[in-house]
Amino acid sequence: MDMSRRGFLALAGAASAMGLAACRGNGKSDKPEDVKVNPNEYKKLAIDDSAWNYDETNDCYYQLGLPYCTDPAAGSYESLAIYVPGAYFKGEKSGSTYRCKIAPDARVGSFTPKTAPVVMPINSARLSAQSCPTAYSYDGLGTYLKKGLVYVYAGFRGRSGGYVSDSSEQYSGGAPWPVVDLKAAVRYLRYNAGSLPCNAKRLFVFGYGAGGGVSACLGALGDCGIFTPYLSKIGAAMHDADGKSISDRVFGSASWCPITSYDTADSGYEWMMGQFAEDGARADGQWTKALSDDLATAYGKLVNELGLTGADDKALRLEPVQDGSYLSGTYYDYMLQTIEGSAEKFFSTTSFPYTYTPGHLVDPAFPGDPNINSDSAVEIDVMTGAVEDASGTGEKDADAAADGVAAASGASSSPAGAAAADGSAAAKSGDDAGAGAASAASGVAVVQSTVYNDAESYVSALNGDDRWITYSPSAASVTITSMWDFVKHCRPAQKGVCAFDALDRSTTSNQLFGVDDESSLHFDETVATLLGDNADKYADLKGWKDDLVSDWAQDIVKLDSLKTDMQSRVNAMNPLYALSGHYAGFGSCEVAPHWRINTGLFQSATALTADVNLAVALGAYDGVKDVAFTPVWGRGFELAEASGDAQENFVSWVTDCCK
Repeated sequence: MDMSRRGFLALAGAASAMGLAACRGNGKSDKPEDVKVNPNEYKKLAIDDSAWNYDETNDCYYQLGLPYCTDPAAGSYESLAIYVPGAYFKGEKSGSTYRCKIAPDARVGSFTPKTAPVVMPINSARLSAQSCPTAYSYDGLGTYLKKGLVYVYAGFRGRSGGYVSDSSEQYSGGAPWPVVDLKAAVRYLRYNAGSLPCNAKRLFVFGYGAGGGVSACLGALGDCGIFTPYLSKIGAAMHDADGKSISDRVFGSASWCPITSYDTADSGYEWMMGQFAEDGARADGQWTKALSDDLATAYGKLVNELGLTGADDKALRLEPVQDGSYLSGTYYDYMLQTIEGSAEKFFSTTSFPYTYTPGHLVDPAFPGDPNINSDSAVEIDVMTGAVEDASGTGEKDADAAADGVAAASGASSSPAGAAAADGSAAAKSGDDAGAGAASAASGVAVVQSTVYNDAESYVSALNGDDRWITYSPSAASVTITSMWDFVKHCRPAQKGVCAFDALDRSTTSNQLFGVDDESSLHFDETVATLLGDNADKYADLKGWKDDLVSDWAQDIVKLDSLKTDMQSRVNAMNPLYALSGHYAGFGSCEVAPHWRINTGLFQSATALTADVNLAVALGAYDGVKDVAFTPVWGRGFELAEASGDAQENFVSWVTDCCK
């Protein structure tokens, strides 16, 4: 299995103190040697070749409601739908359905039934449970099927548990069940590879927000031993009828604005954005200001343990400056260069006059389930992806907006796409400015367009009263004075301190690590350690509550229904678990060879740190063939693309990966 050579060497000094075993860890592949097994163990998962439905108008065969494990906890979620280009099958009508055989000589786009890839969306930005479609619609599927791709829409349990329909029986949800369920879906497709017109090894997953984080986990944690007891619990296919083990490794992972690596999500947020804020929970005298600074420092120290290296094999590290803040070093330089590079790409590809219009992402965004339509979808604010509050309690749950109104931060977008701290409407800039949507209901962001006649007016609007960014057309270069200046103008902190593991356990991330009846729990060990070590210091400042120490200490030792500890569950939602020698799973998993990671550079739902760390770790990992990492200047929490349509760009990328 693949291991990062460069990452390993970067950690050699640190690993010597612990021994090589600590670096490789105890992670075990979930792909054992083939053994004698019951060939009929998963027979009930076999696809019925005579049960295909056919859409003659659009030439599409499909099946809905296929259970992908033998002992599902929640059948409406643990099942999938398959949509196949009609040319790949020879169908013979059999009653109300069709008996289908693979048409070996067929071709759609650049693919045949032997080469066609499978794509599987993770269609939830906030990791709400995704049901299997119960009805059919072709809307949106043509983008994929007309290019020869097989489209699989798999349901999965989300960030919380629930109750089986018409029953008082409770099923578990939260980490790591969304990843487990989708791994079972991958195994189901491999089990039925002989009946499907596709190359089951060429399986791509794609998602956005927290769904993008799950896509990254599926990409990095193939055949990871953490998931073995969970897969066994639901009866996922572990071998085929001949006793050959089945892998859940995927071929490619794509994500937009992925939310992942929850062990560093809070500290990374404070290092990237929180430590530069001076109001609300981060105002002088507030105990949360001290926690913010301590989290930023903790992140600086952690980065130096990750063993990250740049393209030149140079270690990416952070160093403290005169006040102890970790704002110097090769890692800081790399982050700033990443931001400047994104700006340079923007100027090199943008024609002026340029119209900036904040977009809004609708959750869900991908096709396959007609039960989800514009009336039931929730709009997520382009800047944050949540209803948020910088007062100190962290991210707020946007599902309260499930009535269809936009979920927003309460702050509007500035001309360059940053959030206005006072919540006012965006100020018009440039010689020309066109107003967009009028004000909406209370709590919903006002969106308007702004037209910039030339690069000079755009840069002037970005700078305002401070000259922090310059652009040289002749040199095609951008210079940014500091990360602080970029954050202040384009990516200010809008979540409270402990942005993900909130003080009051109010975030969707707290729900993700809840356990059954205890549906929302603390999970961040870094916060727990800081609270325990610094309680006396924090107690002398405003707003401190003595029970916070015990709240975290009690939660992080909780076990789930399979007696798995909190740290293992956090690892199961962290792609770096397999990619960095800092973690026990390093080198133990099957990692996807192809990666596409896009993120809106002006969004404040997460820190840029997680995206950069993932891309850098993948770039140094042996066996990873390509990593297309694109931080998109001027875009927020959305399907951020430098140009073109996100889904069409994704299909083109999949096609290129299969050449």
